[in-house]
Amino acid sequence: MIRQELIPLAIEAAIHAGNAILEVYQSEFAVELKEDKSPLTLADRNAHDVIQKKLSKTSIPLLSEEGKKIPYDERRNWKELWIVDPLDGTKEFIKRNGEFTVNIALVQNGATVFGVIYQPVTGELFYGVAGEAAYKMVYTEGKSIEESFRLRMKLDKKNLPGIFTIVASRSHLSSETAAYIDEARQDHGEVNMISSGSSLKLCMIAAGRAHVYPRFAPTMEWDTAAGHAIVKAAGGNIFSLKTGEELAYNKSDLLNDWFIAK
Repeated sequence: MIRQELIPLAIEAAIHAGNAILEVYQSEFAVELKEDKSPLTLADRNAHDVIQKKLSKTSIPLLSEEGKKIPYDERRNWKELWIVDPLDGTKEFIKRNGEFTVNIALVQNGATVFGVIYQPVTGELFYGVAGEAAYKMVYTEGKSIEESFRLRMKLDKKNLPGIFTIVASRSHLSSETAAYIDEARQDHGEVNMISSGSSLKLCMIAAGRAHVYPRFAPTMEWDTAAGHAIVKAAGGNIFSLKTGEELAYNKSDLLNDWFIAK
């Protein structure tokens, strides 16, 4: 069970972080490299600061991509924590294709139980509480967050496409994923492919726009925690390709196994 007051707080944090990202996105921004050679922009840092300030009110510890160097000896005793990616899809941000998101998840005892994913460019926001329901709302400038929340729509996976549909990464399509798609064509005949950036792929699974999302390339816990909660809330799940078990969180190694979301 999660405290109900955490839902609007996390939604507000995601939208405010999205506004901070858009300020940079609409300017001439500079790109740096992180220690792992992936790109970092001012938008990452600004969004992280906004989320950290908002969620600090909850007294729940926070693990963020921009603050990931917290020793496991400290984290291992956290029964509840926020896992946050302030800007998921940095490559899409740099390409200016709009397919980047703010990800906020609540994890309890290693399982993701609540997630928010916000796409600042479109104003689309997905959220879900595992075991309950998943929703989509649209925030537009000039409309209050409260009004947008009241107009939210429950996600319904009953109307899956008639043709078997796979969603895959726009920037990280591995040879193993390509082989999986070829095998799906043998099993299902005609197969539709959708490419998308960031955690929007998991939102497509939750919304019933695709049957499966295979990810046979590296991801970190903050890449999947929010989307995983939303997929679970919509009645699906994400399974490790190695163990067949649901992905777990706040591990000693924050790298995920390859997985299949469905």
